[in-house]
Amino acid sequence: MSSQVATRDAPFQLRGANFTMMVLKVGDPRNPNFFPVLAGKIAQAPNFFRNAPVVLDLDDIPAGVPFDFENFCGLLHNLGLIAVGLQGGTKELQDAALAAGLAALPAAKGRAEGFDPLAGTGRSPAQGVHNMQPQSAPEPAAASPAAPPAVAAEPLPYQRSTLIVTEPVRSGRQVYAAGGDLVVVAPVSPGAELLADGSIHVYGTLRGRALAGVSGDRSARIFCQSLEAELVSIAGLYRVSEDMDKSIRRRQVQIFLDNGFLHIDPVAA
Repeated sequence: MSSQVATRDAPFQLRGANFTMMVLKVGDPRNPNFFPVLAGKIAQAPNFFRNAPVVLDLDDIPAGVPFDFENFCGLLHNLGLIAVGLQGGTKELQDAALAAGLAALPAAKGRAEGFDPLAGTGRSPAQGVHNMQPQSAPEPAAASPAAPPAVAAEPLPYQRSTLIVTEPVRSGRQVYAAGGDLVVVAPVSPGAELLADGSIHVYGTLRGRALAGVSGDRSARIFCQSLEAELVSIAGLYRVSEDMDKSIRRRQVQIFLDNGFLHIDPVAA
C-alpha cells in the first residue's frame, strides 16, 4: 500500500490551528477570596465564560508555595472554566501541573499587562487579554547635510493582503486572515470566530467572535452591518456582548481604538 493511500485511510488527521484562550494569572491559589471573587466576575458575563478554556499563568507564584492542581482545576470547572494548559512558573510547579494533565504552553508574544477583563464598559484601556506593545522603529542613520531628515514610519509586522470569504461562517468554524484584512460577504453564526492581523469587514450580521489586529496592529478596525457579536477585540483590547450598550446592538457599527480606549460607534446611514 502506498504512503498516500495509507494517509488517506488513516482514522485521524493532525492539523495546526489557532485558538483564542484566556490567561488566568494566578497570584495566590490559597487565598480564600480567590474563587468567590472569580465567581463574581463570571456572573457578570456568564455566556462568555461558559465552558471557556483557560491557560494558567504561574509566574507570580513564589517558589515553594504548594499548589494542588487537581483540586484547583476542579474548582475552576465548577465555575464553568476548563483549565487546559500552563505557562511560566517554577520547575516544581510545571512538573506538578503536567502530572495533573495540563499542557505546557509558551508565553504569549509581547508584554502582558495586568487587567480586569470586565471592568467598566470596555472604554477602559485596562480591558484586554494581552496588550501587545509593538517595537518602536529603529532610529534612521544620520543623513548627509544636503539630504532632508529621514522619517521613520511605524512598520507593520506583516505585508497587508486581503482574504475574502463569500460563504456563511458557521458555528465552530474559525477563519484567520494571516498578514492582512478579512472581508466576509455573508452572515457569521454564533460560535464562529473571525481573526485578522489587519481589519475585519462583515457585510452581514456579525455574531460569534471577531478579533482584529491580533498581531498588535492598533490601527485595525472592525466594520459590520449588524452587531450581534459575543466578543469583539482590537489588538487584544476587547468587549463582550454583556458589556455592549443596547443602543448599538443590531446596528451598523465600526469598532476601533483611540488613545487606548475601545470604541463601538454607529455608522451614519
